[in-house]
Amino acid sequence: MTDFHGRHFLKELDFTPGEWVELLELAAQLKAAKKEGREVQYLKGKNIALIFEKTSTRTRCSFEVAAYDQGAHV
Repeated sequence: MTDFHGRHFLKELDFTPGEWVELLELAAQLKAAKKEGREVQYLKGKNIALIFEKTSTRTRCSFEVAAYDQGAHV
């Protein structure tokens, strides 16, 4: 498993095709854990800032919900 700690997602080319597969697998695992009620809050106690180039209420809300689910302060 690739160590994504400290990596930023600024553009799609920041990740290799293999890393994309790992990210999608991780997303599936997180979604399954939430559905089964065994979610771990990996961002508990962390503060995050959401900065978007364009205004998008749906995208912002999706990111905020995901951050809160993981225990972050937005």
